[in-house]
Amino acid sequence: MALNWLGKVLYGALFAIVLPAALVAWAKATADTVRLPAVASLPLGLTAAAAGSLLLLLGMAHLWTYGGGLPMNAYPPPRYVARGVFRLLPHPIYTGFCLLCAGVSIVAGSASGLWLVSPMVALGCAALVLGYERHDLRERFGSIPDRLLPAPGPERPSGAERLACFVFVLLPWLALYEAVLALGTPPDAITGALSFESRLPVLEWTELIYASAYVFTALAPLLARTRGGLRAFSVRALWAMVVAFPLYLAIPLVAPPRPFTPQTLPGRLLAWERTLDGPAAAFPSFHVIWALLAAEVLARRWPRLRWICYGWAALIAASCVTTGQHPVVDVLGGAAAAVLVVRGASLWNAIRRQAERIANSWQEWRTGPVRVINHGAYAGAGALVALWIAGAGAGAGHLTAIFVAAGTVVVGAALWAQMIEGSPQLLRPYGFYGGLLGGTLGAVAAPLFDTSPWLVLGAFSLGGPWAQALGRLRCLVQGCCHGRPAPEDVGIRYQHPRLRVCRMTAWKGVPLHPTPVYSILWNGLVALAVTRLWTLATPLHFIAGMYFILTGLGRFVEEAWRGEPQTPAFLRLRLYQWSAVASVVAGALMTALGESGAAPALRFTWDPLPAAVLSGVVVTIAMGVDFPESNRRFSRLV
Repeated sequence: MALNWLGKVLYGALFAIVLPAALVAWAKATADTVRLPAVASLPLGLTAAAAGSLLLLLGMAHLWTYGGGLPMNAYPPPRYVARGVFRLLPHPIYTGFCLLCAGVSIVAGSASGLWLVSPMVALGCAALVLGYERHDLRERFGSIPDRLLPAPGPERPSGAERLACFVFVLLPWLALYEAVLALGTPPDAITGALSFESRLPVLEWTELIYASAYVFTALAPLLARTRGGLRAFSVRALWAMVVAFPLYLAIPLVAPPRPFTPQTLPGRLLAWERTLDGPAAAFPSFHVIWALLAAEVLARRWPRLRWICYGWAALIAASCVTTGQHPVVDVLGGAAAAVLVVRGASLWNAIRRQAERIANSWQEWRTGPVRVINHGAYAGAGALVALWIAGAGAGAGHLTAIFVAAGTVVVGAALWAQMIEGSPQLLRPYGFYGGLLGGTLGAVAAPLFDTSPWLVLGAFSLGGPWAQALGRLRCLVQGCCHGRPAPEDVGIRYQHPRLRVCRMTAWKGVPLHPTPVYSILWNGLVALAVTRLWTLATPLHFIAGMYFILTGLGRFVEEAWRGEPQTPAFLRLRLYQWSAVASVVAGALMTALGESGAAPALRFTWDPLPAAVLSGVVVTIAMGVDFPESNRRFSRLV
């Protein structure tokens, strides 16, 4: 009992004292690196901090009152709580803490606290929920209700469900949109307007159509006929945010409004509206996205008037150009984003079918004692692409250090997995975190080749997401890194007898979460983020640190869906989740304590390509060629 209480005290101190102090120290240590506009507002900051504190304290009190325990994942309350503040929010403590972080940052006028620490805290909370807490709650209490969105069904939505759409969908969009505007115009901003567009007149009367987008969008939750329709609108809007906001941050396209002199009342309204907006957050146009998503809801409400609904959405899209607010490319981007989220289920089915086809595409060829397996080509292609990108970032004078460190990545991956997973069934496995550790040690040796270790780590961070994404195709073919059983419309089936799924589990032919696909999608976002930081000439240690943080957050969540039986677990987390936590902490320390120069300009030349091709061949052999009749260590891949 005494040890149990001691554990609770230490756990509480970690999150109530150590973590907040560490976040404050992180913000201070990165103050000179995060050169973004600070937002300093005492009323706004105090309001956010007070709201966050209230949510946090209410969540703790109601967990104690209704759940019979403390807000501790390691020592969870014995009863599921769906009363009090938990009727409104499934995670009020995390939500409150994120608001508190942002509010304190605004009160202090800390750019690093607002633009680095607070977003990473939010992502960390999301990772903890998706990668542990939801799974834990389902294991202990069975299915858990979704309180943010209405359940699908033909019933009419309640007033509370309609209000929830405004609070949990439209309001977060507005907050994120204003946050992007607060970042200001990127230093390397370019306009997407074509030359002829600068000569187009501003048609002032079309402001009435352009402004109607706000009413059109606000009516959608109020007029949705069924819970299913309201849920579809909410889910699609959230996915649209997932698509659009990373593009706002990663692609420096802006839309400076075409100048005009107001002559009419609509013109004066347009001029006033421009004072509330800015040239950023332009591609893709959310005006177009909202108009099309709202038209979908209203067309379901009045099927006979669907062409009027879609026609008005088209007029709103056209008014983006006629009012001079957006160039054509923004409008096309908005339409593409809306179609993408509306057709999201079909797109996912296509991705899932293709992943299943790749997963069962195993081929092998034998020559005497040697076997060549086709999946090695994916790993080789990943190494080739990643090293070409890394070489383009580092520059011609540093290629030796880059490729020497690349060798330590392969060696580290092999040694790590041999220690963790090696067995008579797995004589030559490879592990990502061994490769990450090996590459870091290889970077430390970079001064031997007159190269900065931070340059090597930064270059690896630039190419790393591409290596991981392409390498996950090898995982599909090999049947490693596979997921747990999944619903029919989510999972993929492994059928080939050579696959690790079929040899080491009883899940042959069972739909499993396509965790390699999840990894590919997340690494695409990481690649966008790291590349953007590089093009902004961010310090190399910061780029490397952000790569470690982002890849760790993604792996923590991915690991919760994985089902490999050989992965050990400690203290209710899988080994690789602990490794992911260590990656996040290491990345934060890099951003806080590292010192380096700015990332050099990306210059793609042919110089790194021969060595990248050679490295790709070596990796192909290491991960696709083995000796199937041998039982020696490192001899067999299968």
